[in-house]
Amino acid sequence: MTRSNTNNNRRSVYITAVGLLVVSLGAVFVVRSFGSESGADGFLGGSKSCDDPTQIQLATTPEMQPSLEAAAKSIASKGGKDGNPCLQFTISPAASSKVARDIASGSDTRPDLWVPDSSLWIAKADDGQSVPTIAVPSVAGSPLVLVGRRTNFADTSSWLRSLTPQTGLLDPLSTSPGALTLLALQAERVKTSTSDDLVNGLIVPLAQHLGSMPKPFTDVNALFSRADQDGSPIVVPASEQSWVQYQDAHPDTQLRAVLPSTGTLPLDYPIVVTTKSDPTQVQTAAQALASELLTDASQQARDQAGFRDSTLSPLSGGRGVGDVNQLTKPTASAVEIALQNWTRLSLSTHSLAVIDISGSMGDKVGNTTRMQLTIEAATTGLTLFPDTASLGLWTFSTNLTPDGADFKELVKIAPLSKRQRGLITANLKIQKPVPGGSTGLYDTAIAAVRAVKRNYDQSAVNSVLLFTDGKNEDPNSPTLAQTVKTLQGLQDPGRPVRIIALGMGPEVNADELSALAQATGGQAYVATNPNDLKTYFIDALQSR
Repeated sequence: MTRSNTNNNRRSVYITAVGLLVVSLGAVFVVRSFGSESGADGFLGGSKSCDDPTQIQLATTPEMQPSLEAAAKSIASKGGKDGNPCLQFTISPAASSKVARDIASGSDTRPDLWVPDSSLWIAKADDGQSVPTIAVPSVAGSPLVLVGRRTNFADTSSWLRSLTPQTGLLDPLSTSPGALTLLALQAERVKTSTSDDLVNGLIVPLAQHLGSMPKPFTDVNALFSRADQDGSPIVVPASEQSWVQYQDAHPDTQLRAVLPSTGTLPLDYPIVVTTKSDPTQVQTAAQALASELLTDASQQARDQAGFRDSTLSPLSGGRGVGDVNQLTKPTASAVEIALQNWTRLSLSTHSLAVIDISGSMGDKVGNTTRMQLTIEAATTGLTLFPDTASLGLWTFSTNLTPDGADFKELVKIAPLSKRQRGLITANLKIQKPVPGGSTGLYDTAIAAVRAVKRNYDQSAVNSVLLFTDGKNEDPNSPTLAQTVKTLQGLQDPGRPVRIIALGMGPEVNADELSALAQATGGQAYVATNPNDLKTYFIDALQSR
């Protein structure tokens, strides 16, 4: 087999006609099985016993392409002899997430066989008629590891303690290491009984930070290079195989790979039947490939390429991270929920924060007031939003303006530049409860939703963050039923604006807040202990 000097991903295509013709065909590799009665190698001369081979279109994650090419070539050399199948493989490299999307959308490029880097993508390849079936559960393995400079691994007791909002996370929607990182956090949470609040406290700002970037991270080697720079704080969750390959290419690297003590999840490289025509013949081809990949020569080549076997036995020569403990494998439902949550959380934010400054907000909670707790929660919450988010600030009570409005605009909704953050923080810090002020909740809720709708951002989650310690006390406002009807009438499925209500204190009416939030498709949270308000703020962002 020849290689192009200009493109390492190019492969030779072998075709028989009168003789042997070698042509370059991008990154697609075609091997046809030949046999000969004389026992020759099958590629040259002889009487052919494999004139009508079964055509197999195989899509694979790129890093497995060399191993599969070698296996296909070995099958070709045996074609039609001693009971070996007569097969012709066309092998095409493609990201596993892309193949899953192509199959789910009914694309004409649907392969017969597929080797994704992780079985988590199989359920995503549902075209509404059938889900691909696993022919071979695993032909190789590679545990998810953390790669970074030694100084960044002060505490590797868990994934939660090892990661920060600045983690170099590959895109969970298009890469297995990214998705498996989220799933490892959830599996670890169940194993250790860690609270959702602690996990969300990492995932929410991480999603907001990465979602604010022009493009997600998809190139693991580029992330390794960034993490390898002097003083870099970046930690990269990646497959051990990709780390070993980087280490071999960069022997002077300052990076190291570690495993959190709680365990990890592996990339498992199954062979999947995706054909709709003749699954029996394709199953035979899958088994033939798997058998070739189990030969001594194939296993040695696999190990040298940085892949473990399907049981995750350590790599030879002390490479990689050694023995591994596995976390519980996630279900298809858990995968779907994790990716859906990430999609929602990583969207930018276009929100209006509306703060209750009625008289009761001056009531004491221990050594502080409800007003001070609310300001502290809102100020802390502000740090969770990336610079690309847009946020504005209102206050409300009753009769705050000369024309009798219950609400007052302090800062218009705008991107969170340094100036915008400063304006919001400064205005929050000077707020005081209005002596004798009541709670004009209903009029404020309607007006806030209308204000966000007027400046709707189609590329973001549009919402109203409503903080209050009470219930509606404005006798001149509409009734609750009228308010709910008005809010429902303002909703447009194509341009939703949700109310996320955060209530605290004994006077808050949870049913009232829930009715307002649910009328917009939002959520209400009530902190019976006002000191929990910061935690509920995280929950509010999680539910958006």
